[in-house]
Amino acid sequence: MATEVVHYEARENVAFLRLDDGKANALSHAVIRQLHAALDRAEKEAGAVLWTGRPGRFCAGFDLATMREGPEAARDLVTAGAELLLRTFAFPRPVVVACSGHALAAGALVLLAADTRLGAAGEFKIGLNEVAIGMALPIFGVEIGRARLSRRHFTRAVLEAELYTPEAAVDAGFLDRVTPPDALLEAALQEATRLAGLSRDAFAHTKESARGAVIAGIRATLAQDMQRIAGPSGG
Repeated sequence: MATEVVHYEARENVAFLRLDDGKANALSHAVIRQLHAALDRAEKEAGAVLWTGRPGRFCAGFDLATMREGPEAARDLVTAGAELLLRTFAFPRPVVVACSGHALAAGALVLLAADTRLGAAGEFKIGLNEVAIGMALPIFGVEIGRARLSRRHFTRAVLEAELYTPEAAVDAGFLDRVTPPDALLEAALQEATRLAGLSRDAFAHTKESARGAVIAGIRATLAQDMQRIAGPSGG
């Protein structure tokens, strides 16, 4: 049985998801399956989702050990991650992220796919570092970034792999606001509780209207784009 990394707790009308592998909070196949299971449950019983990590680490992106096994392994993992990100981007309930620390690569994409993003203040790095490690950012990452990032920062964040402090990540579009670390979860829970009171049908339909065209474009290119995935090469 896989080790439980995604911890689920019902807090009134909010599904509280905490990702904690005791390390970098990387996205492996097992973690992605656990996140899907948590979202399955949340969709049935909650009005909103609150997703956080462990103190100092939100998510380091895809599991590098798997990515380095070869092109097929990298392709399979990135495809699974794309499906998780698209599900988050289209999720019919509000998704609030409490970014508890570093958020890199796919971890930063989770921030872009969520609805409201609060971050802990600190010496943390947030951003899309794929190009810096020798991996082309997949089309789904580019397009989710285009939808959520500030136009002033799009080239720096996507093409130039710039990493941001939490405060600078607000201006770039990865976060909406920053709080002291000890206030993060309380502030995020308040926001998730507020959003859980919205009409579920109205929210879901409006979200589909707002993001449906982006998702359709990504899906039209996903299979072909995944054929280009070769894993990080460092150059």
